[in-house]
Amino acid sequence: MGVESMPSLKVGTAEVNSGSKGQGVIPVTNHPGGGRLDIPVLVVNGAQPGPTLWVDACIHGDEPEGTLAIHKVVAQLDPQTMKGAFVGVPAINVPAFEADQRGNPADTFTYDMNRIYPGKPDGYLSERVAWAHAQAMLAVADYELSIHSGGAHSYLSETIFATEDASSIELAKAMGQGWGLILKSFLPKGSPMAAMGEKGKQGITVELGGRSATMPEAFHHSAQVLAEACLNVMRHYHILPGEATSEKSWKTGTQRALLAGHAGLWVPEPTVKFQEPMKAGAPLARIYDLYGAELEVVRAPCDGMIFGLRTLPTVQTGDWACFYADISGVLE
Repeated sequence: MGVESMPSLKVGTAEVNSGSKGQGVIPVTNHPGGGRLDIPVLVVNGAQPGPTLWVDACIHGDEPEGTLAIHKVVAQLDPQTMKGAFVGVPAINVPAFEADQRGNPADTFTYDMNRIYPGKPDGYLSERVAWAHAQAMLAVADYELSIHSGGAHSYLSETIFATEDASSIELAKAMGQGWGLILKSFLPKGSPMAAMGEKGKQGITVELGGRSATMPEAFHHSAQVLAEACLNVMRHYHILPGEATSEKSWKTGTQRALLAGHAGLWVPEPTVKFQEPMKAGAPLARIYDLYGAELEVVRAPCDGMIFGLRTLPTVQTGDWACFYADISGVLE
């Protein structure tokens, strides 16, 4: 008997035969001027049957690290060696990406697509984009990675958000070496990973990069780390040949959002390091007025660690200023 072939994979307008690469769009609607608003997709369909990994970037338009990571993954994949498939969406929220903003500036009502996903077929514009993406993804994806970063205002280190389900934790651990922080998802609804979970499938949200890491070397580094993690996930689920790497243990807990109590100049402490243990009360940053007077010392709310910091120096009262992990345990 011959080796069984992977069937043709159709995602939107992309129909890719076994052992091939292809691209297309998930159709959505048109712009007022007549141009199309569609979601781009890149598809690598393996030669033999297996699961499909779906990777999303730019549900927030100012977080393009995943876009470059997807390009790097596709460039490295040889479909003839694959058992399964890879689908990459370089930008879910194309208008937000074009504007380099978190959401579509033309959509006042559903600006943040990562809060209203999977949208509605007859809803506001971003809801319709989300709905088109969700229908395509849920039809073919077995596993999903949503790639995020600190965007236009912050930097986030290698962090994973997963549910407490064993298969979600397995997917998180499959990200490989360097991804040793798994936090309980703070978005039980409204995100692609939540939509996957509701269908009995698994998705996770991963964070790396942001405003302070978009110069060429740093931007490529973030994208390469993310690309290597995607490839490691594919090895773990035997889509690709080879051994997957793994951390020996993972810190776990929940996210604490630290908001600025004053407006002014945001200055993190120069000794602060990401994902290193801190004691409750340790200073994280200071806020000054324009005359140099210290308005506030932002302190660690509990024992834990920083996994992300605001890097935009101007801060408004109530702005998100620090991403803090309240560590509750260790996973083996």
